[in-house]
Amino acid sequence: MAAAGKILIVEDESDLREILIYHLKREGFDVYASGDGWESLQIAQAERPDVVLLDLMLPTMDGWEVCRKLRTAAGYGVHVIIISARNQEDDVLRGLDLGADDYVRKPFSLKEIVARVRTVLRRVPPSNKLLHPDELIYHPPLSLSTASHEVRLDDAPIPLTATEYRLLHLLMSHPGRIFNRQQMLAHVGEQRTHLTGRNIDVHIRALRRKFGPHAGMIDTARGVGYRFIPSTIKSPDLVVAG
Repeated sequence: MAAAGKILIVEDESDLREILIYHLKREGFDVYASGDGWESLQIAQAERPDVVLLDLMLPTMDGWEVCRKLRTAAGYGVHVIIISARNQEDDVLRGLDLGADDYVRKPFSLKEIVARVRTVLRRVPPSNKLLHPDELIYHPPLSLSTASHEVRLDDAPIPLTATEYRLLHLLMSHPGRIFNRQQMLAHVGEQRTHLTGRNIDVHIRALRRKFGPHAGMIDTARGVGYRFIPSTIKSPDLVVAG
């Protein structure tokens, strides 16, 4: 039977690392593990895991730097899930800004970890039922290519996580149309887990931070959800997704 996927666990607490190894192997995954930041990059390069479970407090190289290097040097679409006792919102946003697909706060349940791993694995290939392939969506100064998955602002590339890209793609494809949080969760493939609309809010804040002075292009419809407002649209009519 084929493995459910290849997982690299990067955790310096040996007891927790061994528990994760045992449980994920029992769930059918091929599992690699390291307690060291630098060593984890070498393993990732050699084994090309599908998902990296990444602690932040590591010897030789912290998890922030490991995440950054995985995103810039891995050469393929590895998914990164940060697992950390650092539970402040700024920590979560920093992790997402660096390219993590998800952020799990310690302590966590083993069922939660398996659910989140399976969720990110379902994103390959992404399911964009509301979108048309190979199109360029252009709302100056923002452009999004579905062929290359590249987003550019004022002609400069913006690094996005997989979830941020899919949320932005959805919103840019329907300017002025309001999507509620449950619709957005469903679109990014997270409707089958315990995740809530709160996760959408975190990703939207991360997108706005990356947009800088253009953050207002993602507008909050209070009590409803979010919509994309191109700079050329001054006061779009409210259109709520049914």
